[in-house]
Amino acid sequence: MASVLIPLAQGCEELEAVTLIDLLRRAGVNVVTTGLDEQTITASRGVRLIADTTLDEALKQDYDMIILPGGMPGADHLEQDPRIRAALIKQVEQDKYVAAICAAPKVLAAAGLLQGLHVTSYPGFLDKVEIDGMHYLNDMVVHDGNVITSRGPGTAMDFSLYLIDILMGEPKRDEVEEGLVRPSHHMIYEDEEYDE
Repeated sequence: MASVLIPLAQGCEELEAVTLIDLLRRAGVNVVTTGLDEQTITASRGVRLIADTTLDEALKQDYDMIILPGGMPGADHLEQDPRIRAALIKQVEQDKYVAAICAAPKVLAAAGLLQGLHVTSYPGFLDKVEIDGMHYLNDMVVHDGNVITSRGPGTAMDFSLYLIDILMGEPKRDEVEEGLVRPSHHMIYEDEEYDE
């Protein structure tokens, strides 16, 4: 079974965090969530999240992928934690995946993992940063080598489904997506005539 670590920092983006956790678990991925401290996590819009375990405990095992939700100041807290930086570097050195969405790709940048890669992020976080050989794109999800990045809350579902494809294969991704009743075209009914 594929396993992933999702660190939940204070001030993380809850839509991204919960979408990742939910969809990956639907796919049968072993998802371990952890806080950076032992407190309940208060996300960027005030939603309270409870992690599965502590970061120190979680880092005693290996994962196929480490995934960073974005949000501010959550991404700042991830960037400032030396344990997160060391885990990301170790992950890439072991030829395993790291993934980040929204503001969180800046954590990968701070760990020195984006040189020479194609990446994306929430506007304003990486598009104006000078990193040797890094190419910034506006695509919803960008995969280059062992690094997968995405843009923000609106791309969280596409990002999650792509990660399922990488970890579990396309048939499992399709199965999860079908269960979401996710239409391929936007179909919205708008009744413009209301009875008074």
